[in-house]
Amino acid sequence: MPEARRRLYIAYGSNLNLEQMSKRCPTAKVVGTAVMRNWCLLFKSVATVERFKGGKVPVLVWELQPKDEKALDVYEGYPRFYRKESVRVRLSGKQVRAMVYIMNDGHPVSPPCTSYYNTIREGYLSAGFDLRILREAAEKSREEESHD
Repeated sequence: MPEARRRLYIAYGSNLNLEQMSKRCPTAKVVGTAVMRNWCLLFKSVATVERFKGGKVPVLVWELQPKDEKALDVYEGYPRFYRKESVRVRLSGKQVRAMVYIMNDGHPVSPPCTSYYNTIREGYLSAGFDLRILREAAEKSREEESHD
């Protein structure tokens, strides 16, 4: 495959789940873990990230084939529900640019359903990520929803 077709993708939610991604994007490969610095994880029923000074979100970086990206576009509801942005993360000691899906504006904060949360939790566990970040994001969404 020519290098120009290589597309790096940052997963922070259910696409951390290796089993789920193997079905959705069978030719995608994990190339490493990274941290989105100055971002936070939050739930608006499903996961998204927002800029937040001092925050950090652990992520898996995938290498996608064009058909994998098309499958993700459908799954993520691109461009209506999620948009694509390019962000920098440190991967294997080097700064790289990778695509990330970020939820479009207008969706209220609300907690995830249990099965969706557990799908992400499995991804956190298999990647060795700190579960506290996931738990805090879910808890914050429950607190914000109860204040509305």
